[in-house]
Amino acid sequence: MRWSRKNDARSIAQRRAAMGLDGGLTTSLDLEPFAGAAESLVGVAVIPVSAAPVEIELGTYELSDEGAVVETGRAAERVHVPLAHTEGGLTASLTRGSLAAGTIRTYVLHDRITRDSCFVCVDAAEAVALARWVEGELDAMREWLESSDDPSLSRRARLRGVKTHVVGPMCHVLWRWTTGDAVGPNMMTRNSYALNMGYVMERAPVKPQRAILEANMGGDKKPSAEFFQSGHGKTVLAEAFLADEQIRRVLRTTAGDLEALSWAGTHGSVASGMQSVAFTPASAVAAIFAATGQDLGMVGTSSMAHGTARRVDGGLQATIRFGGLEVGTVGGGTTLPSARDWLASIGCAGAGKVYRFAQIVAAAALCLEISASAAMATAGSENFFRAHHERGGLR
Repeated sequence: MRWSRKNDARSIAQRRAAMGLDGGLTTSLDLEPFAGAAESLVGVAVIPVSAAPVEIELGTYELSDEGAVVETGRAAERVHVPLAHTEGGLTASLTRGSLAAGTIRTYVLHDRITRDSCFVCVDAAEAVALARWVEGELDAMREWLESSDDPSLSRRARLRGVKTHVVGPMCHVLWRWTTGDAVGPNMMTRNSYALNMGYVMERAPVKPQRAILEANMGGDKKPSAEFFQSGHGKTVLAEAFLADEQIRRVLRTTAGDLEALSWAGTHGSVASGMQSVAFTPASAVAAIFAATGQDLGMVGTSSMAHGTARRVDGGLQATIRFGGLEVGTVGGGTTLPSARDWLASIGCAGAGKVYRFAQIVAAAALCLEISASAAMATAGSENFFRAHHERGGLR
């Protein structure tokens, strides 16, 4: 049998028969709505979805003409965050953190997603000359893209900036884009290719020997020092005040113990060279991504976080910063039936919702961080041990 990648009914049936699925593993779902999501479709995976209530003071944001994120209002509400996962205790822990935190305030700081192209030149001198030329062409490149009638271009992806990095004869160029409510990798890829081949290779005063569309400095789906600070997607900050009474009653620890853990954990992160200063943000990010049709490969970049804890009068100030949440509320997996439903349940389906969604992800991750940290902050991290001992699987 030829292994077709097509998703017509006949091809799906042939693949399922070849795998022996029709005689054992079956699905009662209509597969047609999933046919556009992945090639070689044979079925769907079912993951349990739970929900955690989180009180959030959300900002309302829009982009200025120059591409800056501008806050236009704030309002507090309860959001029941959907979590698709099989990690025992995750939802209970996140809910506990939410109860202790009260209302979490969230802020969108920045919005950029990048594609790293590379132009290989004859030597370092030409690479340096090319970098200086590219940096001076930003306005002309924007005008060229906007005036082009090339049907392959995305009109949603807008060029906002450029950064060059020369190493040897290579001129790396970070094209920086905004892509509206979509994550945008396909959009920025098409536009970056057009810039590379139709503008730089045709107009540059020095002719590169080779153009590479993505040369692995773009940050997509990989944690990196570049994007830990400068961002790749939506840069979001979440903050909570934990009152001493809530820390004692809900988290069963003290503000002093939490601050001591933060101090030790920060130095542990530095010592290991982590591109993150946090304990467990990936679990929350991945669970929300799975429920809402996000690209799961982007958990790698999106879960890069920088948490802080500081003793203040009456309690503890806790924050977490995500440099690059790669999220979308239109396109890709968000169009699938269950993903669209879960996005709609939190008011995040469709256009104009991506900044709201990014803030909800950050707030939920902070709740989990608070609870997990509290379990580790007790003497000997006894609560952390007991949670894994009592809820663990195989002995």
